[in-house]
Amino acid sequence: MTVKSKIITWTSVIVVVALAAFIFFRFFFVYSSGVNTGDLNYFQKQGVVFKTYEGKMIQTGFKSNSGNMGNLKSNEFKFSVTDDSIAAQLMRCSGKEVELHWNRHFGTLPWRGHSQYIVDEVLSVKEH
Repeated sequence: MTVKSKIITWTSVIVVVALAAFIFFRFFFVYSSGVNTGDLNYFQKQGVVFKTYEGKMIQTGFKSNSGNMGNLKSNEFKFSVTDDSIAAQLMRCSGKEVELHWNRHFGTLPWRGHSQYIVDEVLSVKEH
C-alpha cells in the first residue's frame, strides 16, 4: 500500500466517523427531557409525504419576550408524537389538562415530526 492510498483511506475513515457522530448528536441524541402541563389546544395527524402527529398545549400563565408588560402572550408548547398508542390517547384529550413527558433533540427528522420536542408518555389527563 502506498503512502497516498494510506492517506486517502485514513481521511475517508475520519470523514465517515465524523459524519456519523454529527448525525447521531444532531438527530438522535436526547440532550434534555422534562414534563409540561397545560391545556391541550389541538392534536392532529398531518403531512404530505410523512404523516406525523403534531400538537400544541397552552400552559398556564403569561410571558413577555421583551421584558415590558405591553407584549404579553400565552405560553405555547408545540410537540410531536411518534408512538401511535400515545397519539390515540391524545386524540381524545382536546381541551383537557394533560401532563406530558418529552425528550428534546437538537434537530428534527421529517418522519419524526416538526418539533424538537418528542412526547413519549402521557402522565395524567384531567377534566376541567
